[in-house]
Amino acid sequence: MSLKIGTRGSKLALVQTERVCRALTEMGIEVETAVIKTKGDAETSVPLHEIGGQGVFVRALDEAIIDGTIDVAVHSMKDIPAKRPRGVITGAVLTRDSPADFLAFEGDIGDVEVVGTASTRRRAQILRHDPDIEVRQLRGNVDTRIKKLRSGEFDAIVLAEAGLDRLGYRIGGQRLPTSNFVPSPNQGTIAVVCRNSPEISDTIRRLDDPCTRMDAGIERIVMEEVGGGCFTPQGIYCRNGHLIAEVLSLDGDRDVRIEEEITTPSEAHAAGQRLRNEGIELIKEAYRRLGLSS
Repeated sequence: MSLKIGTRGSKLALVQTERVCRALTEMGIEVETAVIKTKGDAETSVPLHEIGGQGVFVRALDEAIIDGTIDVAVHSMKDIPAKRPRGVITGAVLTRDSPADFLAFEGDIGDVEVVGTASTRRRAQILRHDPDIEVRQLRGNVDTRIKKLRSGEFDAIVLAEAGLDRLGYRIGGQRLPTSNFVPSPNQGTIAVVCRNSPEISDTIRRLDDPCTRMDAGIERIVMEEVGGGCFTPQGIYCRNGHLIAEVLSLDGDRDVRIEEEITTPSEAHAAGQRLRNEGIELIKEAYRRLGLSS
């Protein structure tokens, strides 16, 4: 059997795809890769919410699967939006790497005054931790962001620790605790999506980690119930069924939080609905301030 695997062209995306290709090759599957440019890669000078949110990194690869250009695509699972097109499924969820954010800086943490991030969640959590920090917009791949840190444009930047680990980068800074800086749903998780064809899906399923899939699935259910995508600052993290989830105001001065054990999808739906009901005013406020319609 031979599979054509699509990927974005960033260094991190290629490293993640190579992990999947290596695993498939070890299973005796022939693979070839195709780099597909997404809107999120092409337009790096504006916030994500202005060009379509999470889906800008995924849509082109979904379309390539549907039209037969590729059979499979590899994604950071946190980039996959809740609404998925017909004919495309998540065939495998790999064992999760670190879910935490990493605050990268050089020198003393006490000297950090300007922090770069494009994430509304990270911005809100940083401002909740220290309202005197100035948070500036920063997009681009990992190398671009690190370069801007080292050039002095920012005192610190926030990155996913899993991405640094996958790239083998060692940089000064510190891991941010997941209890206070609750990660994005599915952060640190690689998903392998594929055409909904038994021949392909049965093969890809052999890469699946059931425990990670369960936790990631709980996070996605809660995310779908809360809504808001990358527009509303929200952190949703589940480990072995222990869920921490929160919705924040854009400036981090208010938040709504739940923490509980989840054992079934129905409990996850209920938790997500409760968080949405309790945080609805923060969600609506975020949409208004970002000039979006809820």
